[in-house]
Amino acid sequence: MGSTLPPYLQIDPDHALGQLGAPTTTADFQSIAQACARGRTDLASRGLEETGKRSLRRFSTWEITRYLIPVATGHFRRVLKQNPDLPQGHSETEGGAKWFTLDEVLRLRAHFAAEGSKAKSYLPYRPAGQKAKIVAVANFKGGVGKTSTAAHLAMSAALDSYKVLVVDLDSQGSMTSIFGGKVDDEWQTVFPLLARHYATHLRADNQRRLDRGDAPVPLDDSLTEALEITAQNLVQPTHWPNIDLIGAQLNLYWAEFQIPVWRMQARGWKLWDALTDMFEADGVLDEYDVIFLDTPPALGYLTINGLAASDILLVPMGASFLEFDSTGRFFDMLHSTFASIEEAENMAARALGREGLAFQWDAVRALITRYDGTQQAELAALMQAYLGPTLSPHRQDYTALIGQAGESVQGIYEADYRDFNRETYVRGRETFDATYAAFKTLLAGSWRRDELAAAEAAE
Repeated sequence: MGSTLPPYLQIDPDHALGQLGAPTTTADFQSIAQACARGRTDLASRGLEETGKRSLRRFSTWEITRYLIPVATGHFRRVLKQNPDLPQGHSETEGGAKWFTLDEVLRLRAHFAAEGSKAKSYLPYRPAGQKAKIVAVANFKGGVGKTSTAAHLAMSAALDSYKVLVVDLDSQGSMTSIFGGKVDDEWQTVFPLLARHYATHLRADNQRRLDRGDAPVPLDDSLTEALEITAQNLVQPTHWPNIDLIGAQLNLYWAEFQIPVWRMQARGWKLWDALTDMFEADGVLDEYDVIFLDTPPALGYLTINGLAASDILLVPMGASFLEFDSTGRFFDMLHSTFASIEEAENMAARALGREGLAFQWDAVRALITRYDGTQQAELAALMQAYLGPTLSPHRQDYTALIGQAGESVQGIYEADYRDFNRETYVRGRETFDATYAAFKTLLAGSWRRDELAAAEAAE
């Protein structure tokens, strides 16, 4: 029986030279980028209408009564018949199943909440008087499902009737693509909010300089322009009626170079508070229920802003040794970064007799994504034993539905279940529904803690 040599042995140098091609120049990078842009446009167009805009599909009576409004199908139909002013749905064939837009579903849910059984919860928990919760999804290990997790949680929350803002902090702009955002330059990203925060600090600092008789630091044209930009100027609607977006594009990465320059000019500028303060100043925390931040796969200034602003931190990771090791290093870097900020700030605070700085999050959870129980159960159990409650016991399974939805540049909740085997669809939804349930538990618990604290303070 003959043996076959491995492919890396006996490679002929002249044959290799023939396959090598000409050397690559800087200009060739542009050609490659343009080819990728054409391909990206083609792929993105598969989820677009003829107008070039994304649209959200309709939802069937079966989906609504199974996943969105907890009533029997027969009762749902009777309520519609008794209330002709409610959305009645659209049939694709004579006498066929009724399909509803998400706007219509939200109207129907509001009706059931007002008129339906008081024993059922039709609307999600949202205590009055409390601010929106900001959720950062972060890890500096790429390929762990960070953007996918953030996008699907945003869609889940929207289906649950929450009003959602998605903020893309990653200059790669993947989240922006998922929600069909159009961003021409960095002035349509969060960059002007960071610039405005710095300019506001610099203006106040200049007044103190003048009071001391020192020369002020001039504000350049871009900083002066940033002072006029609010978060509302940057928000764009998406094809989801209750999801808005602040998008990203490549130029946003310049923030990583500009922020340290600003910091050198004004050592007292608290750069980590920029996003938090601007959202607060612009009333963003009152306009939305949940704000999702998709961070870059690196612990740079944009990520630090996102993490400092967040109430809940989710860290997706795979069930592999390398990803477990990398995530451990990520948490170690988080500790070093935020501890050093606290130490520097508190040293100054003690000298001035002021209250010190202490970062705090309502909840921090690691989440295993793209999980294969047949291959990774033992390692996942070991990771759970070491991380304890920090690692969510729910595993986000990888199913055929995830792969197929990704190929069409859609979220799973955007996919029409008729394009899949029904069992595949139900199983695929189950893993993301369970992920959302685990997240919603954190959300409700953190709001409840705030609500009780507010009530106690008012007594």
